[in-house]
Amino acid sequence: MAYRSAVPDSPSHRSVRSVSRERPERTVVIAGAVVGVLSGAALGVLWWRLAPRVPIVIQPDGSRPQGFQPEEYLAADIAFAALALVAGVILTIALAAMRRQHLLGVLTAGLVASALGTFAMWQVGTRLGSVDIEGLIATTDVEFVVNAPLDVTMPGVYLVWAIASTTVVAVLALSDLLASARARR
Repeated sequence: MAYRSAVPDSPSHRSVRSVSRERPERTVVIAGAVVGVLSGAALGVLWWRLAPRVPIVIQPDGSRPQGFQPEEYLAADIAFAALALVAGVILTIALAAMRRQHLLGVLTAGLVASALGTFAMWQVGTRLGSVDIEGLIATTDVEFVVNAPLDVTMPGVYLVWAIASTTVVAVLALSDLLASARARR
């Protein structure tokens, strides 16, 4: 427990006050990081379950997609982006509820959560949806069909969570600005 001086202008009183101001912002960033990783891992499992996969024909001499099916690649990317969008909006609103008066801390926490959450979602989803195509080719004598490994084909979807977080903070900042302008009138 910190010692508080009875004199308001003493150096120890000012240091306790400055520590108490920094702590909540740090707490929001730490909460964003932890919740970002945990929700990203959970969303990775959900992405693995929801995303369709392209069937691949495995032959002794190589592999090829079974027909031309770009919609499965697109659907996997859309599923990743939709999950990231929902996570970015919900998590940033929750972080703003923790520390609304300091939106810069909320933005930092949202961006940290988006970076860690997106990475965790991609890692979990691709690990669960992985298939060793080269190993299957090397060990087969017959032709058969397997689902392709799950992966993101459009790198832009990695930014969806961060864009959603930034947009929520921008909307909150604009609403605060408009509210303060109305209050001055």
